[in-house]
Amino acid sequence: MVRRKQLNFKKEYKEKIASGQKTSTIRLKTNLRKGDEVEILSGGFKVGIARIVSVESKLVCELTDEDARRDGFRDKRELMKALKRYYGELKGEDRVHVIGFEIVCKNSES
Repeated sequence: MVRRKQLNFKKEYKEKIASGQKTSTIRLKTNLRKGDEVEILSGGFKVGIARIVSVESKLVCELTDEDARRDGFRDKRELMKALKRYYGELKGEDRVHVIGFEIVCKNSES
């Protein structure tokens, strides 16, 4: 049995991921690559299996409203508030990774 990498999310994002409203995540560090299949967990609950469709390195100042919408937020301002909760104060020159994913197999209980 192949051990998949995991992509973990807070419980609050489970429904957005399962419904397809959230198709990306922004992380400070990643070992994920385009094409990887990962187990998606939200609040410890297995949402399903996803394929990584993109991994883009950006400066925080380069993040856009479109990045925010793919991440399940209304706009960049709302995204930045969430990033601050998780990572503390980020500067414009800090580098982040925008990881795009698509669910390829949903957990039947989600």
